[in-house]
Amino acid sequence: MTDQPGSPEPAAGGGLPGTPATEQPAPTPVPAPVPAPAPATELSAPTPAPEQVLAPAPAEPEQTAVHEPSAPAEVTQAQTEVAQTEVAQAQTGVTEAEVAQVQAEVTEAQTEVTEAQAETTQAQTPESESPAPAPAPAQETVRLSMPHTAPLLPEPTPVTQTEDDARQALVRVRDEVAKAVVGQEATVSGLVLALLCRGHVLLEGVPGVAKTLLVRALSAALDLDTARVQFTPDLMPGDVTGSLVYDARTARFSFREGPVFTNLLLADEINRTPPKTQASLLEAMQERQVSVDGRPLPLPDPFLVIATQNPVEYEGTYPLPEAQLDRFLLKLTVPLPPREVELKVLARHAEGFDPQNLAAAGIRPVATAQDLAAAAAGVRRVDISEAVMGYIVDVVRATRTSPSLSLGVSPRGAAALLATCRAWAWLSGRDYVTPDDVKALARPTLRHRMQLRPEAELEGTTTEKVLDTVLATVPVPR
Repeated sequence: MTDQPGSPEPAAGGGLPGTPATEQPAPTPVPAPVPAPAPATELSAPTPAPEQVLAPAPAEPEQTAVHEPSAPAEVTQAQTEVAQTEVAQAQTGVTEAEVAQVQAEVTEAQTEVTEAQAETTQAQTPESESPAPAPAPAQETVRLSMPHTAPLLPEPTPVTQTEDDARQALVRVRDEVAKAVVGQEATVSGLVLALLCRGHVLLEGVPGVAKTLLVRALSAALDLDTARVQFTPDLMPGDVTGSLVYDARTARFSFREGPVFTNLLLADEINRTPPKTQASLLEAMQERQVSVDGRPLPLPDPFLVIATQNPVEYEGTYPLPEAQLDRFLLKLTVPLPPREVELKVLARHAEGFDPQNLAAAGIRPVATAQDLAAAAAGVRRVDISEAVMGYIVDVVRATRTSPSLSLGVSPRGAAALLATCRAWAWLSGRDYVTPDDVKALARPTLRHRMQLRPEAELEGTTTEKVLDTVLATVPVPR
């Protein structure tokens, strides 16, 4: 009988396996049921006990048979040898890929067991305690999260606005504002001109002439973002433009935008705040941006500042500097209404008009940013002759040589007068500018850009009177 290495066979009578027959003496019966086997020639590691052999592979059927207490000693010893051989092969021949595959299968099996346990628990829960299925909230959650994801369908192409549509929309804006403010048609027209020119407006009037109500009604008639800032003595520049805020979670400073990041900004009582806060609007009004930590942040388009101030009460106020006054496109005075208009105002209040509830007055948005963009494009196509441009330059230069003025109109004022004249011509349905347009818009465009001499103020001279004299002396082109 020849022995093959690695294939030990049990001798007759239950001898020890793994010893060649030529060297083995006569077989002797083993009294113990499971003797300790000798180490096989193929294994380099010590042979573990039967319980340790079965631990790495509990799913093998041959290993589970070893634990049967009723099996004979010979069968048990033979199966132990087979298990030892398989373990040795597993220790020497298993690759990492096979181990990863086995781990994945174990994980999947654990997941299935967890789901089965959850289903069993749910099935065992009484109907009175188990919550009813609610598919509707899940669908609602999906709908609520959709605006934060990319749209599944392409966005609709915006409708192209024509000049006539934009003009009619701006006319409707004046009609909507008239639902809340009575007898201020000239002021409303000036605000519409500022919208066309992308310019800023300074409203000046005594208390109680509906300056703030006028701006609120205009914002309600426009489909634009609006913000209001009540300028007070303790207002800081960061309260207007925004400020850097430290975020403890990220250990960084983040910029928190101020109310200036809007389309229409109402600066109420702007002359009641210190000059440093007034100066925070200089860059925003001229450059239409806010510089934060050396980086310019653009403002929304369009951007319009409408500021109000009281010309009567000067105690506790800070007059605007000339550099900031020059940044306003128009200075509109809100006069006291005549008797007939004031009767209409009282009649509306008697009928239940509430200035704080503009929605009840029926004011609705009738113009959008697309309308303003189409209107601005139409204004740029309005023609102006060289003679009319020369007339504008002569009027501006005449203010610089007036003996009653210490400061005349700057070239920026001349460009502003040109822009307002073209906007008024377009709004009137014309594609050209006339000298009468220059005369009509010279006062609201230039009155705040001039500074009187002290002796002229003592004599009662005003900038309006100076402009009347200039317009009467400068030759009008034919």
